[in-house]
Amino acid sequence: MDRDRPNPTETKATARRLARGLLAIVQTRFELATVELQEAREHWVLAFLLSLGIAACGLLAGGALMVGLGMLLWPYSPALAAAIPFSLLSATSLYLYRKLMNLLRDWRTFPSTFEQLRKDRECLQAWLE
Repeated sequence: MDRDRPNPTETKATARRLARGLLAIVQTRFELATVELQEAREHWVLAFLLSLGIAACGLLAGGALMVGLGMLLWPYSPALAAAIPFSLLSATSLYLYRKLMNLLRDWRTFPSTFEQLRKDRECLQAWLE
């Protein structure tokens, strides 16, 4: 009959193990979220710097190229003097814009954290069933 009743020391030890396990899971998930937050911050800094690069390239290189090519091509054809710099600037801006859009499109927020939380939920559901 004594075997049917749980031993208080065993119950206490089991509860402690369970609490330690839960705390370890919470700690690792928090560490993972912190790492991913750092990666997200670095990603946004890179996106911001790329945006600044687009603007700087568009303004500085565009102005210098327009003046230089205009002076070089004006004696041959004023239309050519305007078309070539426009083409080069448009191609450069389009390249940088596509690079920025690819970077933003492929970015996911906290992918590993959400994946681990999904696995934890599935494991807990399987354990409870």
